[in-house]
Amino acid sequence: MRVLGRVGRGLLWVALLVLVLVLAAVVWLKVTSTPRVSGTVTLPGLSGPVTVTRDQWGVPHIRAQTSDEDAMYALGFVHAQDRAWQMDFQRRVSQGRLAEVLGAAALPQDRFLRTWGFYRAAESALPALSEPSRRMVRAYTAGVNAGFAQGKLAPEFRILGYAPEPWTDVDSIAWSKLMAYDLGGNADDEILGTHVVKRLGEPGLNEVLPPYPQNAPTILSREELGLTGQAPRQGSEAAILPDATLRALQAHLDAARALGMERVPGKGSNDWVIGGSRTASGKPILADDPHLALSSPMLWYLADVQGPRLKAIGATIPGLPGIVIGRNDRVAWGVTNVNPDVQDLYIEPENAKLTERTEIIKVKGQPDVRLTVRESAHGPIISDVGAGEVGPRVALKWTALQPGDTTLDAFLGLNYARNWQDFVTALEKYVAPSQNFVYADVDGKTGYYAPGRVPIRQGWDGSLPVPGDGRHEWTGYIPFARLPHTSNPADGLVVTANNKVVPEGYPYNLANIRNWSEPYRAERITELLTQKPRGLTVDDVKRVQLDTVSLVWRDLKPFLLATQPDGDLSRRALELLRGWDGNERAGSVEPTIFEAWLLELQTMAQDELGDETRVNSLAVLNQLRANGELCRDERDEAAGRQDCAGELQASLKRAVDRLAARLGPDPGGWTYGKVHTVASNHRAFGGVKALAWLFNHSAPTNGGTNTVNVARPDPDTMQQTTGPSYRQIIDLSDLNRSVYVGTLGQSGSPFGNHVSDQQKLWAAGEYLPMSTDTKDWGKTNTLTLRP
Repeated sequence: MRVLGRVGRGLLWVALLVLVLVLAAVVWLKVTSTPRVSGTVTLPGLSGPVTVTRDQWGVPHIRAQTSDEDAMYALGFVHAQDRAWQMDFQRRVSQGRLAEVLGAAALPQDRFLRTWGFYRAAESALPALSEPSRRMVRAYTAGVNAGFAQGKLAPEFRILGYAPEPWTDVDSIAWSKLMAYDLGGNADDEILGTHVVKRLGEPGLNEVLPPYPQNAPTILSREELGLTGQAPRQGSEAAILPDATLRALQAHLDAARALGMERVPGKGSNDWVIGGSRTASGKPILADDPHLALSSPMLWYLADVQGPRLKAIGATIPGLPGIVIGRNDRVAWGVTNVNPDVQDLYIEPENAKLTERTEIIKVKGQPDVRLTVRESAHGPIISDVGAGEVGPRVALKWTALQPGDTTLDAFLGLNYARNWQDFVTALEKYVAPSQNFVYADVDGKTGYYAPGRVPIRQGWDGSLPVPGDGRHEWTGYIPFARLPHTSNPADGLVVTANNKVVPEGYPYNLANIRNWSEPYRAERITELLTQKPRGLTVDDVKRVQLDTVSLVWRDLKPFLLATQPDGDLSRRALELLRGWDGNERAGSVEPTIFEAWLLELQTMAQDELGDETRVNSLAVLNQLRANGELCRDERDEAAGRQDCAGELQASLKRAVDRLAARLGPDPGGWTYGKVHTVASNHRAFGGVKALAWLFNHSAPTNGGTNTVNVARPDPDTMQQTTGPSYRQIIDLSDLNRSVYVGTLGQSGSPFGNHVSDQQKLWAAGEYLPMSTDTKDWGKTNTLTLRP
């Protein structure tokens, strides 16, 4: 017993020693990563003093006395202080240099990124920028490097054992290329469409990728566009590719998915602008909430940046100079994704001339990897990455890879816009990704514009891969003046939710593409805003932005409730749904059952197209209405799944069985918030058990598939991994009564004071004051930067 006692005491001392070492490591990481936020620092490259006052939420309010370039320098400095590792990771993504620090597991992503050439495209964009923009970029770069030089390395650098290289001007453009991929193009739809045609024939396209409903709302009406006739409908000849080629193309989508860059139904955005005729103040109100992948740190960084001329506040992206979404002292703007078809896949003939380049990928702990990238006149060959040539050579043509991208000119121009004409002039420089810009100003004017390069195709619609033999070439881009736009609309309202922009009759290839989001969010926003035709306030707009009533449930309800239950658990679940109003709240049981059931229904095409295929809610509705072929499942014929009634019964049973296995046998205890939690996970360490607890952040959330406050459950976990990444509501009658909020916090370090202090507000539907007035900032810390 004495021996055991000595062993026990020894183990206790070992445990205590380990605990002390862990605590010491935590203290060391905190001390060495916490940036300085008060006092005075002397920095090279400034022309005059700048104050950086962080408010009680860590939002910097930058005041430069001498020049706007100094203000942009300070923005780069605070970005580097608070988000250095995020910036370096994003840069490495754009460069295809992840394996260099993460090891061989990141090689598929590096091959994808190098083949598409994101960083090369950024290099070609820098010379196209105007000289004023170049000066701002140079100032921002100098500020970032001054921040790096402070020596406060983020914990990720310590853990992975490297330090950031100096920032460059190209780095400040490169992230925009990744956003262009995340928000634009349809190469993935072309790959899926080819697969569909091969398995189901051309009629299958409308079943798996349903067209936008004819009676659903468009952003602009025929009257607003001045349309009188009908534009001819175009199509594409079916392209048949070997399975090996389709698998090679799919490898790109898989690599993008691993980076969180996939296009999924939960991504998208809402924005709208309300004219003064509809508001209580008589001045416009503008709202925006971009829906993107949620991560730790959060994508956005709130900032207030002011110099002698620059007076902008809103959401920035670390790595990019300027305010991306927000307002200045006269003008407000918001963005959602248009997602026109700006990508085409070309099947190159055997005699097509190709160029080659060799990319050297450094791999941590392993020899370098050589990657040969081939390009045709259309763009990179994306069908043989990492696998050698596998059949037909498929090239990608994409507006974001074309030279002369001046998108950064456009965003910096918006920061300075004083009126509608300035706003439009800035957007003429916009290239990609095409966005729905809503506008409002203090004089009461409102407007909308959808800028960007959108290809013109003659005689084909770009929905499927085409031969690269010269018969399917772009003949230019839609002229800027002919892109969809309106100013001071007669009804005082513009609503966008990634829904169809233009009705039939628009003369260019926008009306009949398949890329539009389902109309549910646009319908619900319009429904709520028009319930009160006059006297709308910021509080009214908050309620709309946070609405969680499911119109998908309204549409599917008659079919779901007519289901014949298979077993007692299915019967009890159906009874719970019968009285439900469709409001998806974290404290309710009904949304758990509904969303789990919908996720099962969305797999109805997997027997035809493979286990990765998921159809959207509109496709499910169409199948149930028509008792469609996708409801049939040859794999389950013995169980009677020959029609949609059988599919409904079987999918409900699968859903409730999964929920029972996870939450217990009583459906009354299946509270939504138990499974539906936001998963803001770290890009590198989110899946590493030993570190995930430190870097990941979670909380129960309201909302679901296609609710206005969108919160689509993940098919595997039912967690929310995409959603409103930022919210803003701008009151043009009193700009400092505007509000905004992010998903986590300003700090990128898990040891920072503001790493997640916005998450509870965001999840509860609360906001921060979007104010430039010191009385709204609470407790502050001020750091003075001096030359």
